[in-house]
Amino acid sequence: MKWKIGAVLAACAAFSATAQAQSGEGFAKSKCSACHAVDQKKVGRSFKEISAAHKGDKGAEARLIAKLKEAKAHPKVQASDAELKSVVQYVLKQ
Repeated sequence: MKWKIGAVLAACAAFSATAQAQSGEGFAKSKCSACHAVDQKKVGRSFKEISAAHKGDKGAEARLIAKLKEAKAHPKVQASDAELKSVVQYVLKQ
């Protein structure tokens, strides 16, 4: 019985991680694609450039979320905290 519970919990965790990654990518495509692309500069830097600039920076996620929420060097983004976290994590993984 214990192995069944463990298997269900593992499946839920995997599904949750996949859903979060998809929502970050989906959010980026729907809200960010006018100014950003994954691998080419548009109005703003590419996601790959942003990711490279913050590589190894443990505080990058929090700072980028703050920039999006508070319009610091980026237009203010209307989104929930969970959506912002998801899209920033997606960008930083590029």
